[in-house]
Amino acid sequence: MAATTKSETPNVAVIGVGGWGRNLARNLNQLGALCAIADSDQLNLAPLAAELSKVDAHADYQEALKDTSIDAVVIATPVPTHYDIARAAIEAGKDVFVEKPITLEASAAWELVALAEQHQSLLMVGHLLLFQPAIPWLRDYLAEGNIGTVHSIHQKRLGLGRARSHENALWCLGSHDIAVQRLLFPERTIEQITAHGQAILQAGIEDDCHLNISYSGGLESHLHCSWLWPNRDRALMIVGSNGIIEYDEIEQVITLHRKGIDDALVNIDNGSETIQRGHDQPLRLEMEHFIACIQRREECLCDGRFGAEVVDIMAKAGEQLKSKQN
Repeated sequence: MAATTKSETPNVAVIGVGGWGRNLARNLNQLGALCAIADSDQLNLAPLAAELSKVDAHADYQEALKDTSIDAVVIATPVPTHYDIARAAIEAGKDVFVEKPITLEASAAWELVALAEQHQSLLMVGHLLLFQPAIPWLRDYLAEGNIGTVHSIHQKRLGLGRARSHENALWCLGSHDIAVQRLLFPERTIEQITAHGQAILQAGIEDDCHLNISYSGGLESHLHCSWLWPNRDRALMIVGSNGIIEYDEIEQVITLHRKGIDDALVNIDNGSETIQRGHDQPLRLEMEHFIACIQRREECLCDGRFGAEVVDIMAKAGEQLKSKQN
């Protein structure tokens, strides 16, 4: 375990400085925590090393793991490499932040959880959407019972995105929304998972997916993910007995609709109002949280167990999609 005290800023290395890794490195640098970057691709490494000339640059991430002055690593490499790098980092005594999903297999995710607990290392998973200020605000708002009994959740994550060859649209996009569900309703247990998908561009890789989850207490969730969609749409709708919440992720606005249908099947419309506005700097908040957890040795909001539970859900959905391909 890194021997960092509350008063010290930890030394952090970023492994994988492609498009997203660069953003992580720059935020950590602004926070005074970045001490090294690593990437086997010189097209990624060289420009950032020139920009951040005061930090060490390694073509082999193992060099960063050997450095005893480094307290923690942030892993932003392709998902299939997450397990091996995170395992090596934990065994090297580092605290670890790994981008979502933590792994592609649930068993591998739980192995990392157990290993981190064994080594007393912090393990955090980068579910960025949880650090949009609107999401924790919404969690507290719902917990106070402001829209009564919650009946259903409807989520959309659509757009003309970058198709992947190693994961389908649900794995690539949907883990954001599954993480939000688990944060908003942590006490609900999953009773049934149903998944449907269509592989259009590549055999066996679904470009358009629908995931339905039945929770305890009669709560139902419905998620639509696609990277083959003409318009960008990021939305969450929560239907309750006393109103409907709409969260526009792109505009960072939460709207309360005082609308519904009463017991006599009469429509109710008492208008709508904006009840919260967020901002667009969740990545900085996420890195601040990781640093604070290292300093205080506190459990992270989305720790390894949280990340592994998300992978559990995704894996079960993936099994259904695979069975329908055969």
